[in-house]
Amino acid sequence: MSNTVSNKTLWESVLAEIESMVSKANFNTWFKDTFIVRKNTEGIVVVGVPNNFVKLWLTQKFTQEIIKHLRELDETVRGVEYTIAQKPAKTTTKETPIDNSTFRKNTLPLEETLISKQDNLNPRYTFDSFVIGPFNELAHAASQAIIKQPGIVYNPLFIYGNTGLGKTHLTQAIGNHIKQNYRDKQVYYMTSEQFATEYISALQSNKVQLFKDRYKKYDVLIMDDIQFFSNKEKTQEELFHLFNTLYENNKQIIFSSDQHPNYIPGLEDRLKSRFSQGMIVDIPKPDFEARSAILRSKANALGTILTDDVVTYLAETISTNVRELEGVLNSVICQSELKNRALSLEEVKSLVKGDSRPNKNISAEDLIKIVADFYKIDPLSIPDKTRKKEVVRPRQIAIYIMRERFSVSYPTIGEKLGNRDHTTMIHSYEKIKRELLNDQLLAQQIEQINAMI
Repeated sequence: MSNTVSNKTLWESVLAEIESMVSKANFNTWFKDTFIVRKNTEGIVVVGVPNNFVKLWLTQKFTQEIIKHLRELDETVRGVEYTIAQKPAKTTTKETPIDNSTFRKNTLPLEETLISKQDNLNPRYTFDSFVIGPFNELAHAASQAIIKQPGIVYNPLFIYGNTGLGKTHLTQAIGNHIKQNYRDKQVYYMTSEQFATEYISALQSNKVQLFKDRYKKYDVLIMDDIQFFSNKEKTQEELFHLFNTLYENNKQIIFSSDQHPNYIPGLEDRLKSRFSQGMIVDIPKPDFEARSAILRSKANALGTILTDDVVTYLAETISTNVRELEGVLNSVICQSELKNRALSLEEVKSLVKGDSRPNKNISAEDLIKIVADFYKIDPLSIPDKTRKKEVVRPRQIAIYIMRERFSVSYPTIGEKLGNRDHTTMIHSYEKIKRELLNDQLLAQQIEQINAMI
């Protein structure tokens, strides 16, 4: 790799980072027996994997993360390719160069694995690979309208929803479609954190005008994770002026966030107003039917047929988000490939149980602070005896989440919330539960708070 970091050391460092992000079962399934074969003169790291299925899974799910960690240790890395190769039984301190032609047949084409430096788009995010269901059909329809008339309809488009529901896939699919079908248009995808970091850097180096000019040239600007701008006044001001310039010139603007812009704390009203000029659409959690359809579609794309009982079990068990659903599905398929047969329902249940990650430990005080931060009130006011309307509602929601998500007993909840009587806790829980049947905004707020937890 570099003069100071060997292939072995570099890959061990990458694996250490990834191991902290995924479950033990997932790590053993996808990263066992992987290693760096070589790095070529173009900065492409070739990673050896044991079989085609691991090769496909890493390509689709982990390439971006792997490149990120590689670049943190070696800035000359440009991309990653995978090749089927057996891990050497023994490693030596001196690495022997390997003839590139040995692996030329199995390595993936560079364009399939390398995110474009020019526009930051991932080529695998397309409309063809996006599974449409009742939960995301409105967001998909809005995206389809945009690619027909970029900058004219639904400008800006603001998509929000919890993590893992397909926001990034859909927004980048728009970018990739326009990139392929409107050769004269410049498309750029970025996170809001990247925008903020570059803006601060431009301020410090007196290059703000260069920063402004760079972003004004894009015909389609896609910005992910807008909630990162919370309470960042200077960055919000710069975004406001950039928005006006792009909008006035019929440039398409696309935003995504984990929550509705009206509920992003510390977001200026003038930005909320600008976001509302186009279309704001949410992607809620998929229902059982949608989850079943996603499982069948993804399995079919991988050349696998799932039995009805396995589909039903997975769709009922994995309800958090699409990303987790895909992860469990791929674990099932991989084990099926290794065993050279379809897994039984009991084997699938055992695999899902072993792959599940425990809920993050969180104290009542932590939960109260999260709820208070969401509603922008003092955390100490929730357990206080006050009956102010702006406090009572968050208190009831905190009670509901403690009971619904963490199964805390009513007496314990009452104790944590200012030694209140447990009957009051029951009343608050039941009140929120009833309102959730007809109050979509309340449901979205609680879903967003749960995501923060």
